[in-house]
Amino acid sequence: MPAYHSAFNEEPDVRTVGNTAVLPIKTRIRGPAPLMADSNQPDIIDETLDLFRANSLFRNFEIKGPADRLLIILILYISDCLLKVQASRVPPNQNEAGKMLNTFAVDNFPLPGDAGFPLNAHYQAPASRIDADQLRSYLVQVRQEMSARLVERLYADGTGKPSKWWMCFTKRRFMQRSLST
Repeated sequence: MPAYHSAFNEEPDVRTVGNTAVLPIKTRIRGPAPLMADSNQPDIIDETLDLFRANSLFRNFEIKGPADRLLIILILYISDCLLKVQASRVPPNQNEAGKMLNTFAVDNFPLPGDAGFPLNAHYQAPASRIDADQLRSYLVQVRQEMSARLVERLYADGTGKPSKWWMCFTKRRFMQRSLST
């Protein structure tokens, strides 16, 4: 059974930096990401949250387009976020988890082409320093929005504790990789 790929691979006129797509998102966070024309349609963040648990079960992933590269980065980011929430001795409440993950979203992280990026074999480095800065600011904005939406899903049941149906995926490693190590 093959892994689930991004529906945004077929989108025409998608801007890419290196070979990673810069897709529009629905957000209130300021940044360089283009805004979605129709806010009722799912964006790459919604798609990643929907596909995360299914794709986490796969060790291999065939990249079919630039949107898949962004999907991989976001799936690995969700894994790191879940590990961050689990690392607390006492399970954090929704506000604490939101603050913790928002701080994690803006922390320094390697870009494709940097020495610490775990999937450099599959990604091209940005062509210039300006492109690298634009990609970094785009990824920071997407990571912040992803953190906010992930916290909403983690605490959707109203118990004040993270959902065990999400936290059980901390043991799973998509493609046996992590962005943080």
